[in-house]
Amino acid sequence: MRASDLFMRCLEAEGVEYVFGVPGEENADLLMSMRESSVRFVPTHHEAGAAFMADVYGRLTGRPGVCLSTLGPGASNLVTGVANANMDNSPVVAITGQGATTRLHKESHQAMNVVNMFTPITKWTTSLRDESTIPEVIRKAFKLAVAEKPGATHVELPEDIAKHEVEGAAPIVPPEKVRRPVPDEKSIQAALDLIARAERPVLLVGQGCVRTRVSRQLQRFVESTGIYAGMTFMGKGALSDRHERSLYAVGLGSRDYVTEVFEAADLVIAVGYDMVEWPPARWNIGRTKRLLHIDFDPAEVDDAYRPTVEIVGDVAATLWAINEGLTEKHHYPDIDLHRRVRQSLTEEITEAGARAESESGAFPMKPQRILADLRSEMDDEDILISDVGAHKMWVARHYPTYTPNSCIISNGFCSMGIAVPGGVSAALVAPDRRVVALSGDGGFMMNMAELATATRLGVAPVNVVWEDNDYGLISWKQEVEFGHHFGTEFTTPDLVTISEGLGCHARRIGSADEFRPALKEAFDRRDKPSVIVVPVDYRENVKLTKRLGQLIAR
Repeated sequence: MRASDLFMRCLEAEGVEYVFGVPGEENADLLMSMRESSVRFVPTHHEAGAAFMADVYGRLTGRPGVCLSTLGPGASNLVTGVANANMDNSPVVAITGQGATTRLHKESHQAMNVVNMFTPITKWTTSLRDESTIPEVIRKAFKLAVAEKPGATHVELPEDIAKHEVEGAAPIVPPEKVRRPVPDEKSIQAALDLIARAERPVLLVGQGCVRTRVSRQLQRFVESTGIYAGMTFMGKGALSDRHERSLYAVGLGSRDYVTEVFEAADLVIAVGYDMVEWPPARWNIGRTKRLLHIDFDPAEVDDAYRPTVEIVGDVAATLWAINEGLTEKHHYPDIDLHRRVRQSLTEEITEAGARAESESGAFPMKPQRILADLRSEMDDEDILISDVGAHKMWVARHYPTYTPNSCIISNGFCSMGIAVPGGVSAALVAPDRRVVALSGDGGFMMNMAELATATRLGVAPVNVVWEDNDYGLISWKQEVEFGHHFGTEFTTPDLVTISEGLGCHARRIGSADEFRPALKEAFDRRDKPSVIVVPVDYRENVKLTKRLGQLIAR
């Protein structure tokens, strides 16, 4: 068989369901082999869309999402989505074509060093130079992509290698589960001693806790100790926001109610925490706190993050071992500050929605009202994918999340444009769950062509677009720092007409009271994707900043 056939057999052995990508001349052999395989190719309209689809697939399934491009501009178009997956810890395998190896040593059409380009944005990257190594290379790419912490890997397949007849190749090795190391007894005892000595402990829960096994042990720990927990944007849902010890989301950027808890804490228990989301200098003022680091990887070196006890290993196993060792001296009754902050946040979320409801004539809609209406129409297991922009801050703050991985926010690499393509793959992965892709008009237009992909696939994500004709988050920060904004405004075209042209059911609401009926109608339509354009009143942004304190520019 040809090398491209062997390549596809390896993908089949890895359990790959979909490959998202754009065809090209240099990946043609692989596509012809895919035609005869069980793997379904999903042509997209831009390689960035393909990478974002692979990213969200990886987050929701825990298995690597796969994206494909040709060489040169195809490969460079993948970069943003692949980098996003890598920094947001989503397992992704990127595959790119390449020109024949006989022309890579010289100036050549569309040829560039793709491996060098992917080196800083992946966990591992390689170019195939010997067809006999394909089984080992593919197995390594998938193994590293899912290894904690997950991320992106990249394999380049030159067109001449793809055509080679295979002789003496290594056997195809099916994936095997690898048990991660568990912590030793001394580390667990040190953690238990540290918790017992604390007076005002608090949990900082990161994305590493949205894994199901970790979330279960986390809830057990919280209920056994009574310690309150604040979730990062990407950790939302690891502990249900209905839980009385939830402090909702942390990392807004400005001084928030929950910041008081972290400022007063004498011990921060960071579990599955990634500092790209909320830099420790923001919450460890003065560098005086004791820190318990529990993660799959060693702690990053940072002046504001010096663990007193550092436990590296399987997080679920670590929490289980700590839970087994808990005694009465590890139980903390309600701390008045923590209870007050929890109450304040709960009241703000519930009252903001109620107040917005009572102001039903207010239009454009306030962010609080939009999210209150959206939350009321979605079940606990339904999926919300938030793009990046001002709306992301409101989602983190005003969209309570009750189950792991049901609110997906890109907050590591923090790339705009993920929601529309992400909604497509989420609808493929979870056809029995309602999927909402929430975007600003700026982020929506970056990858709106993928609505046509959703139409072609027959999936029905609901795209909610907050329309303000502005890059609203940047305006928000400029207004706070400079008192005015510049360079952020644009003219949003008729998104309803464009969306209908791409095969969607689309409407632009004309009053606040139209939003929930529009959502119900969209959820009932299972034959095609939907787009709901919602004019938004972003004057609420600066009002929130004034209430919480100075917004810190990132």
